Amino acid sequence: MRLMRIGEAGRERPVLASGDGERHYDLRPVTADIDGAFLAALAEDPGLVPDPVRLPETDIAGERVGAPVARPSAVLCIGQNYAAHAAESGAEPPERPILFYKSPNTVVGPADDVLIPRGSVKTDWEVELAVVIGRRARYLDSPADALAHVAGYAVSDDVSERTYQLDESGGQWSKGKSCETFNPLGPVLVTADEVGDPQALRLRSWVNGEPRQDSSTADMIFGVAELVHHLSQYLVLEPGDIINTGTPQGVALSGRFPYLKAGDVVELEISGLGRQRSVCRDAP
Repeated sequence: MRLMRIGEAGRERPVLASGDGERHYDLRPVTADIDGAFLAALAEDPGLVPDPVRLPETDIAGERVGAPVARPSAVLCIGQNYAAHAAESGAEPPERPILFYKSPNTVVGPADDVLIPRGSVKTDWEVELAVVIGRRARYLDSPADALAHVAGYAVSDDVSERTYQLDESGGQWSKGKSCETFNPLGPVLVTADEVGDPQALRLRSWVNGEPRQDSSTADMIFGVAELVHHLSQYLVLEPGDIINTGTPQGVALSGRFPYLKAGDVVELEISGLGRQRSVCRDAP
């Protein structure tokens, strides 16, 4: 299934999209929103959406697409999870996953504006595979148990302000990760059964139409199953939680590209998960 939320911010309605994106179906008879409670129910009963009603395309034409998950209780992020990105950041590949948090209110729609923080000259893009939890996960026995706790996957932009992250951090990264609008997500949440192997997905990014990143989730240092298992040893993952699994090489931090400024257009794509497009604006 391909799950979406459509409508103005704060008033989105849940929608099921066809694989080709040409047809949309109303999920309101089943759930008020695509949130943790719905994803947990869907994990227990995959037939929860037996025969949704198709929406006339005139009903959704021109509508804003929101983030495909409402109100995540946590946005957990993995740092330096691609060896080449660790190298361009000036670091050795980590021996165990690096965890940091983004504020959940950074999550916005896949075509919403990204606001450049006041005075920022080092705002950066990061295309990432987002893992959305569907079943509560705590103290999982092994990575083999992990993927059964995943609801699905989405395209995520872990937008970062590098001065805040590295120079003004006080020793951790969340200041540079939690500015408003710093996590465009979507356009769709594709359920795990449809995605198949999460380690076989191509990730790409562009700025103003120029290629920046082009890699594969096969190059992750720690794969999705290992990450979910690892995190479950330290914290409880709840349905609806988001894990940003790291970004490949090709960001501005490398020194090869300029940082983002107002007017820049950032586009991200992951095979099978869709494409997002954000315009950068100065924060009011």
